[in-house]
Amino acid sequence: MNRFRPNLVFKGGRPFDEDKWESFVLNGIKFRVVKPCARCVITTVDQTNARKSEEPLKTLSLYRKEGNKILFGQNLLHEGAGLIETDSLITVTQWK
Repeated sequence: MNRFRPNLVFKGGRPFDEDKWESFVLNGIKFRVVKPCARCVITTVDQTNARKSEEPLKTLSLYRKEGNKILFGQNLLHEGAGLIETDSLITVTQWK
């Protein structure tokens, strides 16, 4: 997980559900999904020993590649301010 450097991680739902979200609310803060996140080679560096490998981009490229980009996760914009805590409930307000 640390290779992807996520700001938010959710549990539950189906794999890649976030690809179908347009907006959601988290602790009263509205978020809008802007675009899929293209992953860079930093994800191939083991954060504990600085060793590089082909993974996870090699595997992701088998089913998450669009053009020359490998997509995983989403870029978001927040529409407000507030406090986000562990185990906060995400409510999807609009699906694609």
